[in-house]
Amino acid sequence: MSSNRLPSKATFQHLRELRGLLLQLHKALLESERVEYERFNGPVQSRGEFFQLVIGHEWFNWLRPISQYIVQIDEAMSAKEPMTLSTANALLDDGRSLLHSLQAGTPSEQRYHQAIQRDPEIASMHAEVLKLLG
Repeated sequence: MSSNRLPSKATFQHLRELRGLLLQLHKALLESERVEYERFNGPVQSRGEFFQLVIGHEWFNWLRPISQYIVQIDEAMSAKEPMTLSTANALLDDGRSLLHSLQAGTPSEQRYHQAIQRDPEIASMHAEVLKLLG
């Protein structure tokens, strides 16, 4: 049964690379959103204040699915039971649907698209992630 097969080393490495790129992308998105937030709301005074904003302010809500996706990858890769091929493929499929960028999509997709448009570094990372996702 192919769904219970273990992913190849290449697939596992693919997920590991994806996770690393997503962490970089997430960090860049957080910083980009911080700049935008501060443009409208004034300076954030500390890391603690920024952390509280990220976890609790609606401005940053759209980033949570990316955080949750990274956690899903972490959990699958560190689970006591070996990851199955179907789990690995499902994670890759989830990434493809999560990161598509549509100008006239959901509010989250619109915010993501805006970040890509305003920041060449984010656009480059987005392209790398999509290339890795295939």
